[in-house]
Amino acid sequence: MKPNTTLASLRYLSGYPPQIQHQALALIEQGRLAAYLLDKYPEAHQVRSERALYDYVVEMKNRTMRKAPPVNKVLWDSKLHVIRNALGTHTFQSKVHGSKLRSSHEIRIGTVFRTAPDGFLRMIVVHELAHFKEKEHNKAFYNLCCHMEPDYHQLELDMRLYLTCLELGQKLY
Repeated sequence: MKPNTTLASLRYLSGYPPQIQHQALALIEQGRLAAYLLDKYPEAHQVRSERALYDYVVEMKNRTMRKAPPVNKVLWDSKLHVIRNALGTHTFQSKVHGSKLRSSHEIRIGTVFRTAPDGFLRMIVVHELAHFKEKEHNKAFYNLCCHMEPDYHQLELDMRLYLTCLELGQKLY
């Protein structure tokens, strides 16, 4: 644990109620955060290449959002976390080609998830796919996320604990 770990320094958990923040801080102070996460998520996913990531995203999109537009590109992005303070992004572009309008959807996933548990990668992909239909983070957006992944909110909390663990210098896998 870093010597000055306080509630204020738990930036990934700042939007959560104080009770949850205190529980996380207790795990950190006891040196048990990594063990807690490893107990719940004992293995990292096996999606390593960009081709495998593309296939993973397309399969999930086809299973949960059949009528949504196709995904044109999916990439691991090492700069996401640093530049945009984001963990994944969805980009939508419309281009006019003659008399036709063509759209392109691109998803970028932070490389921090290249060696994360499958649930965390799944949560990020669900989040980015939900932006196909809902651009804003509103109630409809989160309802769609929960429709695609019933454990969405728990996975998001655990993913934030995972990021906190990494920030504290503790690698899990």
